[in-house]
Amino acid sequence: MSLNQKAKTLKDIKFSVLDLAPVIVGGTPRDSFKNTVDLAQHAEKWGYERYWLAEHHNMPGIASSATSVVIGHVAAHTNSIRVGSGGIMLPNHAPLVIAEQFGTLESLFPGRIDLGLGRAPGTDQMTAYALRRDRRSNGQDFPEQLAELREYLQPTEELRVRAVPGEGLDIPIWLLGSSGFSAQLAGTLGLPFAFASHFSPDNTLPALKVYRDHFKPSKVLDEPYAMVGVNVIAADTADEAHRLSTSMQQQFLNLVRNQPTQLQPPVDSMDDLWTPFEKQTLNQQLGSSVIGDKQMVQEQLQAFLDETGADEMMVNAQIYDHKARLRSFEIVSEVVR
Repeated sequence: MSLNQKAKTLKDIKFSVLDLAPVIVGGTPRDSFKNTVDLAQHAEKWGYERYWLAEHHNMPGIASSATSVVIGHVAAHTNSIRVGSGGIMLPNHAPLVIAEQFGTLESLFPGRIDLGLGRAPGTDQMTAYALRRDRRSNGQDFPEQLAELREYLQPTEELRVRAVPGEGLDIPIWLLGSSGFSAQLAGTLGLPFAFASHFSPDNTLPALKVYRDHFKPSKVLDEPYAMVGVNVIAADTADEAHRLSTSMQQQFLNLVRNQPTQLQPPVDSMDDLWTPFEKQTLNQQLGSSVIGDKQMVQEQLQAFLDETGADEMMVNAQIYDHKARLRSFEIVSEVVR
């Protein structure tokens, strides 16, 4: 955190939920969506600000590939919590389609929809080609796609192609990133920025600095607004929290091995599952994760806030047992409220 930023406490900032709609071993996407709605309803009751779902493809353990559809399902089963995308991978889509989809969502649930946008494919190269149909599309034209999307939503001139619904609606747009590219773009455009600290911790502080250094006031924001993602595995005892966290570790281990699977049940020890090199790699990738009992979670979240100066934190929890997952989010809500 820079010297000119006022120190914040956990009660000074907003907390939100990132849900990857995990499909567990022995479960189905239908089960995942039931759990998603249940978690969203609890998150609303516990005072979380927003509930975001992420676009991933060709991953057996993540059910939120049709992100806009799931957002509508969650919004229909909640009353006040903001619901949105964390994010929509814009290069996978025609900007007009996203303008229409989120125009539809905002029309159905006015004042509750967020549009978080990323430029990564959210998948492997072969699947990206299946989605985009163009091998040349690599996300480098993301700024132009973003400008086209924003023009559909808030036209500056009369358009021959119009987004109906969508045109004229005030849908908050966030830029998401795990490097400095989207950070600089968000700052230059004066948009809120969300950084993927939950899987790219080493780039967190550099990206936030880029965002704040390049920020220009806009019609959207007078000053920078930065949200950081954070893995939080909380339980009533530290030992139980660490055991629960092994499901997340197994998920990332399988991704590192290019063998994505459904979310695995926790194990007592990871030592028989990973090599020393893999352990080091995952510890680095998951280095910002907060794991422990209530007091440990409070201390670690405050330390992360002191380090980042974030305006909001978005909590992710890849936990195998749904009741344990609910309890983890409940503990966070107790800590921050």
